[in-house]
Amino acid sequence: MKITLKYSTEGVPIEIEATPGFVGVLEPSEPAPVQNPLAAIAESLRQPIESRPLREISRGRKNACVVISDITRPAPNRLILPPILEVVETAGIPRSAVTILVATGIHRPSTEEEHVRLVGPEIAGAYRIMDHLSKKSEDMVEVGKIAGEVPALVNRLYVEADLKILTGFIEPHMWAGYSGGRKSILPGISSVETLQFMHGPEMIAHPMTEYGQLEGNLFHEAGLRVMEKAGADFVVNVTLNKKREVTGIFSGHPVKAHLEGCAFLAKHCVRELDAPLDFIVTTNAGAPLDCNLYQSVKGMTGAATVVKPKGDILIATRCAEGAGSPEYKEVLEMVDSPSSFVCRILQKEFFIPDQWCAQEMYQVLMEKDVWIYTEGFSSEELRRYHLRPVDSVEGCIRGLLEKHGTNARWAVVPDGPMVILKLKEK
Repeated sequence: MKITLKYSTEGVPIEIEATPGFVGVLEPSEPAPVQNPLAAIAESLRQPIESRPLREISRGRKNACVVISDITRPAPNRLILPPILEVVETAGIPRSAVTILVATGIHRPSTEEEHVRLVGPEIAGAYRIMDHLSKKSEDMVEVGKIAGEVPALVNRLYVEADLKILTGFIEPHMWAGYSGGRKSILPGISSVETLQFMHGPEMIAHPMTEYGQLEGNLFHEAGLRVMEKAGADFVVNVTLNKKREVTGIFSGHPVKAHLEGCAFLAKHCVRELDAPLDFIVTTNAGAPLDCNLYQSVKGMTGAATVVKPKGDILIATRCAEGAGSPEYKEVLEMVDSPSSFVCRILQKEFFIPDQWCAQEMYQVLMEKDVWIYTEGFSSEELRRYHLRPVDSVEGCIRGLLEKHGTNARWAVVPDGPMVILKLKEK
């Protein structure tokens, strides 16, 4: 059986034998792509979900802020933005009064070249494009409190805008359940101080902050509260297939349109298994998501939910940018053992930005071995981070079959965290 794993832009082809315990290749189903997505997005602005048309909402507003995803996300900004900007301009808001705000969260700011890649040369040359800088306290405004005491600090350009529009795409997310909607604000354009709570050890360890879960999800609920306090007039979210083609458009009410999009996606990306696996072969969905190890934790945690304790996860992820931020590399270098590190985090001995993904990774490593096929690290570095390097995906599969036996239950997930894996409830 020949399979291509999502890896960087080119993929990794592998050939495997379907042993007796092989569960299969677990992939999302593919809804048909939207025909003429540019026109379909424009129509969605005229006929939105549970909302007045964007043109009506825009009339009489002095200025606008449109939030877009940053370079680490394959959001089709070049498709989404032109219809929005045309409506806003014809409604009376001049281009000079429109700000496109890049929701970097705590990621690095974009380069000028990346601004052009994000929105296209025509929009880049005609509109003000700003990156959210989460550590720049003077750029933040407190809109309220989370959990009664944590300041919700949101980008001033957005908070003080007369018209607020959120854009993005909906995909599975390891803490928020699904991306999109409220996540454009929290964490997209929130302060690092606020994110310290949202990515705090209790939040990350909570059993309901997981892929595909919205009800009872503290991360999701906090995002909704902050969006309500900061304000949001309109959302344009899309779903995508493997080729990054638009398969669904969900424009309108910032909560209801997003929930409709999540429900649509769930029909196509949730896969349930009758029993846990001995090992799994997965990815981090290829470029741009497998850019570094920080992001690649998503593929590990998405697979871990269906793997037995003492089982194994094999992930192929390019990691061209290495670990990620300097802070994340600092965190990885201080880990003596997975269990000791997680214990120290839960006891709040320290707080370093990006530690939340390390917590997720080492929570997995406390129970399972993670084997990693990558070009972004030396074998020595990976072992130092308590990961197991492999030179060949196929060779590692053979080794895991020797470890668990020819009847081992295992599966391949070429799209990694784009599939939500769950065990059927008994």
